[in-house]
Amino acid sequence: MVAKKTPGGAPTDKKATTTAPPLPKARAAGAPVDPGELAVRPGEDPWSAEEVDEARAGLLTEAGRLRTEILASEEAITGLMRDSGDGAGDDQADTGTKNITREHEMALAGNAREMLLQTERALDRLDTGTYGLCESCGNPIGKARMQAFPRATLCVECKQRQERR
Repeated sequence: MVAKKTPGGAPTDKKATTTAPPLPKARAAGAPVDPGELAVRPGEDPWSAEEVDEARAGLLTEAGRLRTEILASEEAITGLMRDSGDGAGDDQADTGTKNITREHEMALAGNAREMLLQTERALDRLDTGTYGLCESCGNPIGKARMQAFPRATLCVECKQRQERR
């Protein structure tokens, strides 16, 4: 209970109200998540076991693809770094091209690493039962949004607010 003051300064006994939903129940380590416990928006059907399995399989496939992409990028970067020392006799255009190629590969590898972290985080959220809850406001993200973008961590409203900043 929060004591509020009236315009004259006297405290009132009005209770403060919050709009945050209750936190998910604690789960024993390794306990399977009941698909019906995953967050959905009002009017949406609950998650089925098949839908959860499909989301998990998609995330695992994506994680494998990203790991392969990261390894390939790291090998390419290693080769480009080795070749940068062999630049004797290269003109400025060749040197510039090598630098741009190396920076491009480094950016691709960085993006793949970030997506892999997001994918692994989504898998963890599936395991803990917090998949589909907005990390900003705690409201359900929406099943349709999670199926379209399985790594989503924010509801549409919070994502829009974030992008306006």
